[in-house]
Amino acid sequence: MFRTLTHSRLLWLGVGVLGALILTGGWPDAPLHAVATDRCQTYAMATGPVDEEVEAVYFLDFLTGNLNALVMGKQNSGFTGFFQRDVRTDLGIDPSKNPRFMMVTGMVAQQRGGTRARPSLAAVYVAEITTGKVAAYAIPWSKSMHAAGQPQKAQLLPLGWSPFRAVGAGAGAGGTAVPPPRPGT
Repeated sequence: MFRTLTHSRLLWLGVGVLGALILTGGWPDAPLHAVATDRCQTYAMATGPVDEEVEAVYFLDFLTGNLNALVMGKQNSGFTGFFQRDVRTDLGIDPSKNPRFMMVTGMVAQQRGGTRARPSLAAVYVAEITTGKVAAYAIPWSKSMHAAGQPQKAQLLPLGWSPFRAVGAGAGAGGTAVPPPRPGT
């Protein structure tokens, strides 16, 4: 009985110390990153991190193929980042074929060299079901312009595209490296 009582007290002491560490901030913390996606008939919406301090909200219009990204300003100035791309052109989609899109975001480890505009931390992935193609895009981001409250407006950067399933005779599935689509092609 004495042994059971001692183990019980030690267990409660451990739980109390652990709780105190968590409540006082003494427990090592790791940042959580959450993204959200939603869709409504002919629109999809998703969020993803641009850098360590800010995220973008992406909108895909299924009818036009326009992919837009907006980023909030740093000094309560509303949206100051505006980025867009025509995914129908990039993926070679015939608008008369009633395209069917899906969209999500995810983290990418793109090289972020010393240029003024660097790729965002997240990519937005757009898949079109009837062609079986997927494309990835990033925001050309200038952290210094954001910090200064300056507006940014540019085309989304194509990171690459690939077929993800066979869509007819001779079509291959993903797995091979495919160069990114060229702007306007």
